[in-house]
Amino acid sequence: MPVSSNMQGKVVTVTRYIMEMERNIPDATGDFSNLLSEITLAGKMIQREVSKAGLVDVLGKTGTVNVQGEEVMKLDALADRIIYQALDHTGLLCVMASEEEEDVLHIPPEYPCGKYVLNYDPLDGSSNIEANVSIGTIFSIHRRVTPGNGHGTEVDCMQPGFKQVAAGYLVYGSSCMLVFTTGQGVHGFTLDPSMGEFLLSHEDIRIPGSGNIYSVNEGNRELWSQGTKDYVDGLRDPGKRNGSGPYKSRYIGSLVADFHRTLLYGGIFLYPSDTSSPQGKLRLLYEAAPLAFIVEQAGGMAVDGTSRRIMDILPDELHQRTPLVIGSRENVEDYLKSDR
Repeated sequence: MPVSSNMQGKVVTVTRYIMEMERNIPDATGDFSNLLSEITLAGKMIQREVSKAGLVDVLGKTGTVNVQGEEVMKLDALADRIIYQALDHTGLLCVMASEEEEDVLHIPPEYPCGKYVLNYDPLDGSSNIEANVSIGTIFSIHRRVTPGNGHGTEVDCMQPGFKQVAAGYLVYGSSCMLVFTTGQGVHGFTLDPSMGEFLLSHEDIRIPGSGNIYSVNEGNRELWSQGTKDYVDGLRDPGKRNGSGPYKSRYIGSLVADFHRTLLYGGIFLYPSDTSSPQGKLRLLYEAAPLAFIVEQAGGMAVDGTSRRIMDILPDELHQRTPLVIGSRENVEDYLKSDR
């Protein structure tokens, strides 16, 4: 929903924007708005810690391995704890699930449970932390589906993407930016450090219908299907691009950063299945589904490498993985035409 015309030219904080959205929903209770506000607070806290990395002891590894089989970075663990503790006491959530944790995260017994569910990747791109490359947080919000007002369960967390009521991400880079959707377009807010507030900077983001940038880890090329190899080879071949020249290759290795660039500039991001990861590598609930919701709201597409929408996949595991092809509609449709 766009900001009302009487706010044009004014400083619009994310809190003000959320309040404006709420006024257009007759039966709104304020709970959902409060939840988004608490998530932005957690984002500010993580940004504060990320900006101090190298000055305090938050770089390096914890010495433990998470449920994904990956070594846990100190900032991973810190971001995970910040998000949980920022939201566990609010009375807005019945359960949470984190990419870093094997099981769902229950609300402490001393606090009330609410009607929403939060899935999140606390710090995407953690392998880039020590290189000072952009990293981020991804989140997804559902309504609870289990009856009653007690603790939620895995069932609440394992819902398909089309049941999301909101999704978003924060990028911690040259600036800190929050991008989210509630199913009424995609809006971006940039943190003004002098004010400590996220200010509206990108209203009603629309991904270009097509783009000339592709993003994929080409180090995995020999593991891809022949169809994917041929598709990517075609992007680099000016003779196959109708005289428009080869596509530009851009790959950061932080999904949030690669997706954010794709959303703004257009093009395609691919993390296809391969012989070492036949089910894909990215996590459905914490990465693929929320970004799919965002890109579709911006006019793009997200599929699992076949014609199946990411948003339509019914999860059967808390940490289910999936291939992901996401970006401008024309680019994704072009990929689907290739013999994969």
